[in-house]
Amino acid sequence: MDPEYAIIVKNKTRLEGLIARFNTKAQAKFYIESLSGDFRDYELEHDTFHRVLDGVQTNLSKVIKCKIVEREFLPSYIFSEKNIIVVVGQDGLVANTAKYSKGLPIIAINPDKNRYDGVLLPFDVDNFIEGVFSVFEDKLYANILQFAEAKLNDGQRLLAFSDLFIGPSSHTSARYIISYKNQKEEQSSSGIIISTAAGATGWLSSLFNMAFGLTHLLHEDLELKRPAIKSNQLLFAVREPFKSIRSKIGITAGEIQNSTKLFIESLMPSNGIIFSDGIESDFLEFNSGSTAEIGLAEEKAVLVLNRNTTSSS
Repeated sequence: MDPEYAIIVKNKTRLEGLIARFNTKAQAKFYIESLSGDFRDYELEHDTFHRVLDGVQTNLSKVIKCKIVEREFLPSYIFSEKNIIVVVGQDGLVANTAKYSKGLPIIAINPDKNRYDGVLLPFDVDNFIEGVFSVFEDKLYANILQFAEAKLNDGQRLLAFSDLFIGPSSHTSARYIISYKNQKEEQSSSGIIISTAAGATGWLSSLFNMAFGLTHLLHEDLELKRPAIKSNQLLFAVREPFKSIRSKIGITAGEIQNSTKLFIESLMPSNGIIFSDGIESDFLEFNSGSTAEIGLAEEKAVLVLNRNTTSSS
């Protein structure tokens, strides 16, 4: 590969978000401290992030031209085949970026190991350049991860690196008919999450945490366990299914592989949506008359790994 540009993808820090909201740092500080918050923590997070970002830019500029793209512009940004992608941020930013990466190598950097788990962030500011050179030399050590996809009966489709959400756009109940492995039933719930292997430690894990906490009330010796999702596999879970005369709870979780699909028919007259990887601004409308087929996509993401560590993704 002969890349011409490195695209650094970043998100605003919490402090930058506050300043955008309150116009100045002083006003933001007054607001946080008036609520007994620790404004210094926002400053420390911001300073640490930008120290790392400056280091990344400095090291990159020695070997390749680079420019920054903010997370909010990802849905409209068109990556070139001559790009390599460098993500500086939390694990979720990798998921956001991978969705639009077109299979380009992604080098993900953890800017603050005291704050972020870094499941999808194998590099830091001191060693990420090794990943850059592995791309230059076509000697990639990488995870190849398959996307999930939702295909509607009108031809629209949406990809997901970590997870898909199908449900209401507000805090109301989702109404739909679910079909899985020759079973079919009408359901009412707060929505459905479909997770890839990359997303297993994200949103999906919170469902297992909730289920464990509730079950632990009855079985105190219970241990928290999560299924291992393979790279060619998806796992779906229905959130808070409600049982009534019409709505059933027989299909609440399952695995999706190449030979297995999940079908959802919307019964929501309005406000039904499908979005992926936490980007709610990039969504498909999913109202009455729409049917979604959920399965594995042909597209894949390439996450460059650090040869000196073991990947958890």
